[in-house]
Amino acid sequence: MPIEPDACVWGALVAGCRVHGNVALGTSIGEKLLEFEPDCAGRYVLLSNIYALAGKWDDARHVRVLMKEKGVDTRPGWSSIEVDGLVHEFVVGDKRHPYTREIYRKLEEMGIRLAMAGYNVDTKNVLYDMDEEDKEVQLSYHSEKLAIAFGLIFTDSGTPIRIVKNLRVCSDCHLATKMLSKIYAREIIVRDSKRFHHFTDGSCSCMDYW
Repeated sequence: MPIEPDACVWGALVAGCRVHGNVALGTSIGEKLLEFEPDCAGRYVLLSNIYALAGKWDDARHVRVLMKEKGVDTRPGWSSIEVDGLVHEFVVGDKRHPYTREIYRKLEEMGIRLAMAGYNVDTKNVLYDMDEEDKEVQLSYHSEKLAIAFGLIFTDSGTPIRIVKNLRVCSDCHLATKMLSKIYAREIIVRDSKRFHHFTDGSCSCMDYW
């Protein structure tokens, strides 16, 4: 590069390492990145994620502990959807909504139809050491999936479903949403912390790079 890379450039490279599974390079740069931005929660989470993907659970826990010691807080994730002028917000495993029973029934239907379409849960997105079955359950209740279920119930067939998420969408939800857009013949638009994702007929506008 003709200029010295800053934290944003290094962060993009670490994110790329996570996407392509380059653990050695990702962890090496990730550790240096913490020196650039010691108060940025996203840098700790990214490094912890890479360690978790490699099954290095002790290292992943160490990064999380380091965050707490330095007083760095992460933002809780949420997804929202607006229907008939009202905004409905969900967090992972949310059961506060008055239509919780209907939403979880739709989630179950979505899971069945996804499985029939060949979907396999991407459990590498669960960043804690637990059984594969427990990981699958946790991923099935991510906030954007709850919002999609609500949208499928309470919006007209064939109309777009628009969702806003305050964090980056995980790769499992990204894959599931692509497939759901084809299964239900619905355009699903998700605005996460990085970009807009337009899901239609089983594909996404980001071409799986975000």
